[in-house]
Amino acid sequence: MRDISKKTKTFRTATALAVVNVNPQTIALIREGKIPKGDPLPVAKVAAIQAAKNTSQIIPYCHPLPIDFVDCRFELGTESIQITSEVKAVSKTGVEMEALTAATVAALTIYDMIKAVDKAMEIVGVKLIAKRGGKSDYRDSFETPLRAAVLVMSDSIAGGQKKDIAGKHIVERLKAAGVEVLDYRVIPDEPEQIEQSLKHYADTLKLDLVLTTGGTGLGPRDTTPEVTAKVIEKEIPAIPETARAYGQERTPYAMLSRGKAGVRGRTIIVNLPGSRRGAEESLDALMPGLFHVFKILASGGHEDARHSE
Repeated sequence: MRDISKKTKTFRTATALAVVNVNPQTIALIREGKIPKGDPLPVAKVAAIQAAKNTSQIIPYCHPLPIDFVDCRFELGTESIQITSEVKAVSKTGVEMEALTAATVAALTIYDMIKAVDKAMEIVGVKLIAKRGGKSDYRDSFETPLRAAVLVMSDSIAGGQKKDIAGKHIVERLKAAGVEVLDYRVIPDEPEQIEQSLKHYADTLKLDLVLTTGGTGLGPRDTTPEVTAKVIEKEIPAIPETARAYGQERTPYAMLSRGKAGVRGRTIIVNLPGSRRGAEESLDALMPGLFHVFKILASGGHEDARHSE
């Protein structure tokens, strides 16, 4: 089974189609209510709903999902029955297998109920016709790569007592996402240096994104959130809230992070925890959805391409 523990929940939908070819006389019997076993359509609908909810018990590599909605609709043609199944869920993984299973079981149920009167009946196909949800639907593309910096705040790392792990991990994650990392820097927990660095990235270099790591705790030298609040012009509270909520499901200590996020000019500044695990989980929660903010900054809307400097 695939590990989806790092994924975030998103709204997922899928629609599948199955087709059963039958004799024209069979369509007439269905319409007239003369199938010996009874009307196959409502029975097939119930079977489809049950199948969608129990897909993980039928197909080994499917995850158990909290299904929110299942529907199954039928269209009677002259020589065919079209079955359309639809499944919805807020989940970490898609629901296409649930929709396909629902359509398949509905077709098999119809087959079972009318096989006595139609020996030539045939299930001719089952296919996925639509799916939505997941990170792929929230992945923005940019003609010009985003430009970023990673700023590490730590007295011990700046003094050479420790090696930086979180900052380098952030750099690699950004590069893997197609972001150009123009600067990576380690500085001590000095408010003046933090403020100067953030202003330099936003006002002089005019970078798109600045990710900081460290200084978000409750120690006497942890001042990153306070400095960030002073530098940014508009706060984006949901960004750190999302990261903390994601982390809280994995460790009870995530609630202790005080990171902030906001915009200065056209630069987004986001505080991440100083630990490798905290930074990694925060990025799992925020990427790639975070990048959509640059579409909004560029045009004031959600669809236009990013501005070019």
